[in-house]
Amino acid sequence: MDIKQIQELIKFVFKSGVNEVSIEQKEFKITIKTNQPPTYTIGAPAQPAAQLLAAPAVVATVTSAAEPIVAAPVKEDSSSYLTIKSPMIGTFYNSSGPDKPLFINVGDEVKAGQVVCIIEAMKLFNEIESEISGRIVKILVDNASPVEYDQPLFLVEPI
Repeated sequence: MDIKQIQELIKFVFKSGVNEVSIEQKEFKITIKTNQPPTYTIGAPAQPAAQLLAAPAVVATVTSAAEPIVAAPVKEDSSSYLTIKSPMIGTFYNSSGPDKPLFINVGDEVKAGQVVCIIEAMKLFNEIESEISGRIVKILVDNASPVEYDQPLFLVEPI
């Protein structure tokens, strides 16, 4: 199985809504797990552990770059919130220096054009301005952590 077939399989598993798929062939075994809520089915008994250890395992986890990974279930309805997304790949900073105040905190009101964070890319510090106005409900990224293009950074409640 080549990398293109594996990528197509990952896409198929993610779209189908299945939580986990395992495929075993002569030379390899692949297990694809998604982070969707589990669905339970009754099937054949699991293979003995000795058979599972016989082949090398490749584990692929499918996540969507546009959706943040949430460790605990969110109790609030986030469908009414707007997001401020990262316009570039880099490192997220919520202040201009370690001893400087934060650009924004949860509960602060933000206006369009206001600087909300800095993203460092290739030793350049880029000020990221909000394109929307509202109240910051949640900061989705930790300080000094890497961010991807179009990754949600903040949840904003429109005013």
